[in-house]
Formats: sequence, C-alpha cells, structure tokens
Amino acid sequence: MPDLASQHASLPHAVFLQRMAGGSGQAAFIVLRLVDLLGPEHATLHPDAFHYQYVATARCCRDLPPGATETSHLLGLVRSTADAFGQQSTGLVLPALFAYAHYLEDEMRLEEALDVLDTLLQVGGASLAPADAVGARLRRARVCRKLNAFDAAERAYTEGGEMAAAIGDRHSELLSRIGRALAVMGRGNLASAEHELRDTLVSAEAYADREAQARTHHEIAVLLSTRGQPGEGIPHVWRAFELYDDEGARLRALNDLGIMLLVLGDAKSAEHALTQVVRRGATAQVVDSAKIELMNCASFRRDRLGFERWREQCEARLNHMPPSVLADFHLKLGIGHARFGHFDRAERELRTALKTAGDASLHELEFRIERIKSGLDECERSWAAYSEPEPSLGGEAIREVSASLARLEL
Repeated sequence: MPDLASQHASLPHAVFLQRMAGGSGQAAFIVLRLVDLLGPEHATLHPDAFHYQYVATARCCRDLPPGATETSHLLGLVRSTADAFGQQSTGLVLPALFAYAHYLEDEMRLEEALDVLDTLLQVGGASLAPADAVGARLRRARVCRKLNAFDAAERAYTEGGEMAAAIGDRHSELLSRIGRALAVMGRGNLASAEHELRDTLVSAEAYADREAQARTHHEIAVLLSTRGQPGEGIPHVWRAFELYDDEGARLRALNDLGIMLLVLGDAKSAEHALTQVVRRGATAQVVDSAKIELMNCASFRRDRLGFERWREQCEARLNHMPPSVLADFHLKLGIGHARFGHFDRAERELRTALKTAGDASLHELEFRIERIKSGLDECERSWAAYSEPEPSLGGEAIREVSASLARLEL
C-alpha cells in the first residue's frame, strides 16, 4: 500500500498523514482541509462546493472511534466550520481550533499542534480579535520552544509581546518575556535567562499578577536546579506551587519539586511529590517526567523491582516523548543501570541519551550527559564501596518545604 505521508508531503496538514492508526490522522487531515475553505483565498467559494466537501468530511468522521477525545474535537471542528461558512464569520471556528491545538499539545503531538495554530492564524487573518491574535502567537511560540525551534519561538514571543503591549495586555506581555527567557535557557545561556526572569518577577510583583509571579518563580527554580543549585531553587518552586490556581500548573511545580528533592538525596519526599503527580493525572508530558523520576528514585534506593516497574511504564510511552523527555529517560535509565552495577548497559543508554540530545540541539542537556558519561569509569571503580548518602537538606527554608510536602493534601 503506498505511503500516503510520503506521497502527499507537500500538502497542507500532511503532518497528520504520518499518523494513520484508527484513521484519526487521515480524518484530521480532511477536517483541516475543510477549515481551509474559510481562508481569505476562498472568499468567493460557491456554497455548493463547500457543502460537497462538508458532507464528505462528516462521512469520514463517522468512522472514528466514538467517545474518543480527538473524535469530539474533530466533530466540533466540522460543525463550527459549517456554522462559520454559513454565517460568514470565521470567528465561530476559532474556539474549536484553539481547543484542538491545546489537546494536541497536551498529547505531545507538537508538530500537529503547530499546524493547527498556523491554520488558525491563516484562517483568522486580519479578522482575529487582538486578544486572540496575541494568544495564538504566544501558544505558537510555546509549541516551537517545545520542538526546540528556538529562533521561531523567540520571533513569535517577541511578536506576541509587542502586540500585547499595543493593547495594554500586561499579563500577556509578561508571559512573552518569560517565554523569551526560556528560549534563551534552551540554548544554554543560563546567565542571560536568569537575568531576564528576575527582572520579569519584579514587574509581575509590581503589577500584582499572581499567575505571572508563579510562572516566573517556577522557571527561576528550574534554571537554578539546571545550574546545579537545587537547594536555591526549592523555595522558588514551592512558592510557585502556592501561587498557582490551576491544578495542572500546580502538578508541574510538584513534579519539579520532586526532581530537586531527589538531587538533594531526599528520595522519600521526592517520591511523595512525584507519586501525587502520577496519581492525579497531569498532562502526558508531566506524567512521563514523573514516571522517569520515580524510576530514578527507585534506582537511587537500589529498589530493583521498583526500577523495572517504572522502566516498563516509561518504555510504553517512548514513541510519544519529545526529544527532551526521551533524552532524560535514557539518561536516568543509564544512571540506574550504573547504580545496579550494569556498566555496559549504562554506557549504551548514555550514548543514546547523548545522541538524542545532540540531534535536538539540547546543548545544556548534552553537556550534562557528557559530564556523567565521562565519570562512568570512576563510578565503576567505586561501585562496590557505595552506601546511600544521607539527605543534604541544608537550610531552614528547604526543611520547611519538605515538612509542608509531607502534610500536603491535594
């Protein structure tokens, strides 16, 4: 059977043809081709032509799995596209496009999410409300950043920030500044990123913007932990947890808190935080990250059964992981094999992690993997004399966070 993805690679929305399981990829492709008819280049399209394509699209969607979340999104897009064409108002389809892009991003189908956002901007054009235009560009920037397309991310963040400033939207302007700092951090320039984040935190506090404060505290914490200062990052990530109103954001903060606590050797508190993330069912990427860290916790405690259980759960998700999470999985798997004395396996996993990070231009992660890989021989020599270290929870602020976490009821 011909490969439809390669046959039609030049078509708009061809990214969806790479996912043919259950017909959902082909259906998404056809639905978005229907949405395209709302674009300004089809302004003179005859109603009969639209109706013909609408009927064919609706028929295709009838074969989708009933009750599936993506099915609901695609059917909603078909209905809202018909309403938008009938009333000559493209604004009627925008909520459905935003919702579908959000769903795809949560599922880590990032190239597809980017395609939907580009469709939204193309179809909406100059008729987009200013707030929608800002929101779409900031969302597009975030997806580009997750794809490690940092140049495109910075351009979209800058454009969205300038548009936000023009309409007096201070919150979106702050989000743009945070996003640009994260793109800089993704390239490995931690000093510049920290400077921008701390300046943004001052502005967020001056505007009394609670969400922007939470997000900035959170990103400062991640940056400090990345730089090898998790003890300094923990009070920031806990403050973010306290400030967030959205549960998904709170779970992301809790996941990062667990990672930092494990770095300091407090596996018990780390597992408490990470288990809450998995149990509460955050987004796919956050749950994947939490499971990787629970695998890491198990190897830290030399719990071989726990390590294998979490490894199997992670491996079931490998095809859905973005490069940053995939590289982290192979890194933590390699560390785990080393902790159990399987140094040949550890070497292979660290090589895979290094290649994955390098191919995705994840320079900071690449440098970190290199350091760990270069110390593998010394680890092998000292392995027999290993004893689990005591947690190094220095500082009253960190001890308070650990105690609060133990009492946490989400």
